[in-house]
Amino acid sequence: MKILKAINKVPGGLMVIPLLLGATINTFFPGILQIGGFTTALFKQGAMPLIALFLLCNGAQITIRQAGLSLVKGTALTLVKFIIGALLGWFTGKFLGDAGLLGLSSLAIIAAVTNSNGGLYTALASQYGDPADVGAIAILSINDGPFLTMVAMGVSGLANIPFIALVAVIVPIIIGMILGNLDNDWKKFLEPGQRLLIPFFAFPLGAALDFKTIFKAGLPGLLLGLITVIFTGLAGYFTIKIFFKENKAVGAAIGTTAGNAVATPAAVAAVDQNLAPLVGAATAQVAASVIITAILCPLLVSYLDKIEKRKNDE
Repeated sequence: MKILKAINKVPGGLMVIPLLLGATINTFFPGILQIGGFTTALFKQGAMPLIALFLLCNGAQITIRQAGLSLVKGTALTLVKFIIGALLGWFTGKFLGDAGLLGLSSLAIIAAVTNSNGGLYTALASQYGDPADVGAIAILSINDGPFLTMVAMGVSGLANIPFIALVAVIVPIIIGMILGNLDNDWKKFLEPGQRLLIPFFAFPLGAALDFKTIFKAGLPGLLLGLITVIFTGLAGYFTIKIFFKENKAVGAAIGTTAGNAVATPAAVAAVDQNLAPLVGAATAQVAASVIITAILCPLLVSYLDKIEKRKNDE
């Protein structure tokens, strides 16, 4: 059976297929992944250590010259996500009030749009970009959590930049860079990990999702996912294309909402009680955006990649 070949025919298939499989099992048979031992450790809880190893393998492919480019790209993409989410949220709150945009509050919009799925970004960047693109996750990790949402909501004085969390993301990349730049044999040894590990951390990422949240959130949740993919995905794509003069689709990989963004509305409301009435609906809508963007963003990146390759062939 040509299973791997069939998976590779699907846009972003090496990431999307295992992710959807994990989400399907978690939705309908969640107990299967909770039997303990190696099964639970790998298929339910394994995403973070495997992503860490993936970043180390990728770091080994980054030269010293590329490190600076990674930081600049990460900064540019992070700013794009933040600015779009903040502007959309500000417009909604300023002109539409508590009723929001078709049922979407400013809290839900900012929480979902300013936060990106680091695991999905790294997988797509490794497939459609280069090590410098993957290395941008060192800066993109700043939008992981409620900090930028709090800044956008105007309560930044009550939050601190998660500096230690940022350092924790960078360390595996730096270790990989040191090994790869000091010893070319290590660079070659770790290179296969950039592709090998993707389906194995994609599955547990999916195993944290539940398709039922889409139905709970309804049309506003679907709309939030589409806004995140289209607005920030295309903005990221044009950022790389225009400012870095690179004809590739990898910038669109920021068009996602991270799983931890589900907790952001409650975290923000904890420091601003006026937002408490919005938390319930916002939480369900953000959860829906997590799933929808995980499915649609790889399709968008693949589509843009085909456009770029077609242009290059002409």
